Amino acid sequence: MALLLIVSLAWAFSFGLIKGNLDGLDSNFVSFARMFISLLVFIPFLRFKKLNRKLTLKLMLAGMLQFGVMYIAYIASFKTLKAYEVALFTIFTPIYVTLIDDAFRKKFNPLYLITACLAVAGTWIIKSGEALSPGILSGFLLVQVSNLCFAFGQVYYRRLMTENPELKNEQVFGVLYLGAELVTLAATMAFTPLASISLTAKQIWTLVYLGAFASGICFFLWNIGSRQVNTGALAIFNDLKVPLAVAVSLLVFGESTDWVKLLIGGVIVVASLVVNEWITKKKLFA
Repeated sequence: MALLLIVSLAWAFSFGLIKGNLDGLDSNFVSFARMFISLLVFIPFLRFKKLNRKLTLKLMLAGMLQFGVMYIAYIASFKTLKAYEVALFTIFTPIYVTLIDDAFRKKFNPLYLITACLAVAGTWIIKSGEALSPGILSGFLLVQVSNLCFAFGQVYYRRLMTENPELKNEQVFGVLYLGAELVTLAATMAFTPLASISLTAKQIWTLVYLGAFASGICFFLWNIGSRQVNTGALAIFNDLKVPLAVAVSLLVFGESTDWVKLLIGGVIVVASLVVNEWITKKKLFA
């Protein structure tokens, strides 16, 4: 359980670090640098001999979406949103996971529309009273693109690993990051004016932390910790990063907010997640 708490705290600090230390840097380049460092962490564990070409390509596709496109959209959202807002809006991800998983199974439960409406209502309350500028709307949509890509990649990866039980996570994670690296490299080469990139020491260390620890080592710790607790505790820790990230962004990094709106809207958004998990459990045990 201690390992899961460490990982949740590490991921919670990532939001504030990105907003505070990497604000202004090109999102494509930041994503490329982060994925490159993560790839270096997993290279020693790569086992291409255990993978056929078809499976390798499928894993790379999962990585392109789950980490590549996801991080590009995620990092870009910080340009118009505060760190705690980005963190809060990532709570849509479990809803997308259940919807995408149902799509793969060719099933649909209309009750999931309730969770989506609750999440949108909570988000509206948090941002109510502010002019709905194109920047805020684009930031929110970028987070949703990020959530969708991460959810799709997560479901697709899980299905691939279920079909190939002989594989271990650490043996194939490098392939995922290789796919992500190709996407972020292509985006950087196509859209980023590299001559304008200038990094401070603080920014370099932030990228190292995000790539090596938050995206690299933390996945190892999470996989180990997930095998030490029951599914209920795992679900709690899986969602713990959102309130932790909001608290860290506001209390440690000093972001400002309307606390009343945040609490009311935040409770409604969290309620959407609770309803989503309740529907999922009812479906599993019906």
